[in-house]
Amino acid sequence: MLQTIEVEIDAQGQVHPVGLNKPLPPGRALLTPPANEESLLSESALAEDWLKPEEDKVWATLQPASPPPPDYAL
Repeated sequence: MLQTIEVEIDAQGQVHPVGLNKPLPPGRALLTPPANEESLLSESALAEDWLKPEEDKVWATLQPASPPPPDYAL
């Protein structure tokens, strides 16, 4: 099972768990760099516009149209 643990990385590249009262077990881990703070701050403001019904109408015009039914009459 995957578990998320907050860590700090010191200047030498050593990983130190935050708030964990035991050392990390030996092994491998995936490290995800912090997200761009500006994008996270703007996400909620942009979501207000993205979730409006007017936006759905505009985007609907950009969706590909379904092809017409085949004409079997020869």
